[in-house]
Amino acid sequence: MTFVFYDTETTGLDTTFGQILQFAAVRTDENFQELDRFEIRSRLMPHVVASPGAMKVTRVSASALSDLAIPSHYQMVSTIREKLLGWSPAIFVGYNSIRYDEPLLRQAFYQSLYPIYLTNTNGNRRMDALKVVQAASVFAPDVLTIPVNAKARPVFKLDQCAPANGFDHANAHDALADVLATIHLCRLVAQRAPELWQSLSRLSTKASAASFVRENEVFCIAEFYFGRAFPMLVTSIGTGGEGGSSTFVYDLSVDPELLVQETDERLAARLSRSPKVVRSIRLNSALVLLSVEHAPQDLDSARLGMHELSTRARRLKADPQLCQRLIAAVEASWDEREPPEHVEERIYEGFPSREDELRLNRFHEAPWEERLSILNEIEDARLEQLGQRLVYLEAPNVLSPESRSRMDRDIARRVLGVGQEPKWLTVPLAIEEVDELLSQAESPDEIDLLTKHKERLVWLKAAAEKQLSK
Repeated sequence: MTFVFYDTETTGLDTTFGQILQFAAVRTDENFQELDRFEIRSRLMPHVVASPGAMKVTRVSASALSDLAIPSHYQMVSTIREKLLGWSPAIFVGYNSIRYDEPLLRQAFYQSLYPIYLTNTNGNRRMDALKVVQAASVFAPDVLTIPVNAKARPVFKLDQCAPANGFDHANAHDALADVLATIHLCRLVAQRAPELWQSLSRLSTKASAASFVRENEVFCIAEFYFGRAFPMLVTSIGTGGEGGSSTFVYDLSVDPELLVQETDERLAARLSRSPKVVRSIRLNSALVLLSVEHAPQDLDSARLGMHELSTRARRLKADPQLCQRLIAAVEASWDEREPPEHVEERIYEGFPSREDELRLNRFHEAPWEERLSILNEIEDARLEQLGQRLVYLEAPNVLSPESRSRMDRDIARRVLGVGQEPKWLTVPLAIEEVDELLSQAESPDEIDLLTKHKERLVWLKAAAEKQLSK
């Protein structure tokens, strides 16, 4: 199977209300030999405010955000989708993609009225190169050089890991350069620790991860927090969460007999302490799961020996009531989610009906002047709302003057944060951010870039205020 390595550069760290500005991908064979490459940029949507700090890092000029020679967001997303479908099926790989690039890509598809699960449906699979590098640091520590910070903690940032392992990353934070850096690190792991690479690539689907958990009574899982690795030997004790979306694992370094007689209150208190005895995992999140023989031998649980580990695992599996009490105690500690207020937050509220899917196919194929009537047939209120905005962004001339005026005012309120508690970056906050960055800037190029971004933000603020004063 081929690989598709990809990366995004964006308006900031917000994966819900932010936007992709640059997308790059390289398709390779299983030996990492390049077969094709693709790169595209987008101008900024008017309801999104770009973080000046992000623009400083990615070196995107203020003029590029509104350059009409650059594709619109919808044009970019449509082109990305066409290219990736043409490269499918494949294993999609990014660096920290599960937590960052993947949500952004799904949000881009969603807001463009396309199916959102391109990278893990129709034979496609996904991996996260950050987790590959982190796994190598634990299970094959001689494979890569991992830089450390002033506190002697490992640093897994791509712009530091790639140069530390022989990659010339002078153009870091350019999407294509970051893709090439990701390929370089994955190639090193695959060549120097092929068994580790094969183990991780085999778990690139939810079904394969579920099969692994089901077939291994005891296995090793590694998670990383603040640059530190936390490998542990665990056993699965069941599923839970909404729709059974979470699998729960038990840290076998703790004897389950110690918990059997605990009251529900004391059990909840014990499970709330760190390190966590029971934790939930999502099998579709490119987990680092390895067979028990790969576990570091200095783990407390590894010193127990395989006989004791198996005994504890079987003790748990033979007591479904205890397992359910453990799962219930963990679930009770979860914060209740607030109902989503904004359409972007409602991305995972179910699939469109088959009828709406057919309507959306017609929508994308129709001339813009016919798309409004198709939107009127859409049953899913989320998609109808996003479609109205899409028409406004791409072909405002087909809207009535009243509709255009309403959308103009909605966007003005949004970018100013008027009449709401915004969850996104607003123009006034961005001006504060750029002022802080200018006070610290030293090089003439940096000062010039930030000054032009401030000028643009000041103009946007005045234009939005004028819009609302009409």
